[in-house]
Amino acid sequence: MELLAGSLTTGLTRATNARAARHVGVARRHKAIAFDAFPIFDPRPIFKLTETLFPGKGMEFSQAWRTRQFEYQWLRALGGRYVDFWQTTEDALVFASKSIKLDLTPDKRDQLMQAYLQLNAWPDVPAALMRLKAAGIRLAFLSNMTRKMLEINIAHAGLDGMFEHILSTDQVRSYKPDPKAYALGVKALALKREEIVFAAFAGWDAVGAKWYGYSVVWVNRLSSAPEELGVAANATGSGMEELVRFVSSPPANSGQVHTSAQVVPR
Repeated sequence: MELLAGSLTTGLTRATNARAARHVGVARRHKAIAFDAFPIFDPRPIFKLTETLFPGKGMEFSQAWRTRQFEYQWLRALGGRYVDFWQTTEDALVFASKSIKLDLTPDKRDQLMQAYLQLNAWPDVPAALMRLKAAGIRLAFLSNMTRKMLEINIAHAGLDGMFEHILSTDQVRSYKPDPKAYALGVKALALKREEIVFAAFAGWDAVGAKWYGYSVVWVNRLSSAPEELGVAANATGSGMEELVRFVSSPPANSGQVHTSAQVVPR
């Protein structure tokens, strides 16, 4: 009986150690997440404010503003005439108001710009970040926003201390999807590309990060259509839960079932 008990104990110990080893292997598959700003921060109040200030024109105005905002960033990056996210956002705001013939008073202009410094976290963010940190996953921002904008919004959203690195593409005077912008994550985290997951908000950003070589989860909160640019995110979901599942999933050769939502072939 003693021998049998000893054998059972040894067997259980080995099984427990094997499971622990598998979990360590899983944890090492992806060691960090680099976030775009908007999987974390909810931009919808900015667009609601446009409707408050310009009743009946808010949707059209928001679309014109947001479209020109990114066009100006990409045009300036391509043309070698860089200015930062704050300036391109304000320039796009002025253009959008002129393009649809709205009276953008200094007060309204200031209200709309300040809204970019008063962003709250999406409701599912705090708990998800805590789960990721508890699992030993390193967290960083990798955003086109300036560092000052990111820091102000992190404090406003009550997320101080959650992020190891706050990386702005302003550091390389360019914008995503420039490879130099995505490379900031590899340099700061001192990890290989395949060890970092990029969490994208926009479809084009998911594509750019995939082109660079990151594993990508598209946090598609607005149910946007995917881009037709030849690659797709590794996984797509509507919120943070899908990101947590993807990062926690075992390697493909581990023999365990992959549970991430809507996995897309590479």
